[in-house]
Amino acid sequence: AAVLKEVGLDPATRNRYPHEFSGGQRQRVAIARAMVLNPRFVMLDEPTSALDMSVQAQVVDLLRSLQAKHDLAYLFISHDLKVIRALANDVIVMRNGRIVEAGPSQQIFENPQTDYTRALISAAFKIETAPVGIVSE
Repeated sequence: AAVLKEVGLDPATRNRYPHEFSGGQRQRVAIARAMVLNPRFVMLDEPTSALDMSVQAQVVDLLRSLQAKHDLAYLFISHDLKVIRALANDVIVMRNGRIVEAGPSQQIFENPQTDYTRALISAAFKIETAPVGIVSE
């Protein structure tokens, strides 16, 4: 019950069926399931996909809070660069299963070294300036 409270869920919901939860609540349940094991490391695979922006922000805040409170390390897999920028200390950019760029998050976002990374960041943050064809090559 304490873990449910920690992730922002009412402990009385523990007997509900999955279809009775919203998308954000389901994500909190998944996070609670991981946290009950008292991990030091958590792998997060697209934890905010399919959530609306306000719920994404809540989940990101929850993940940050849990990370600080429990001294967690995250491996965060996502296509959502805005969420990556909000959560990641270090970033690895992959293309076709290969690493094309890696480094501190701030460095990657402020001074990307490859055309591919620049195009991804441009597409995520400044749609009108993304070079044509770079991402699809």
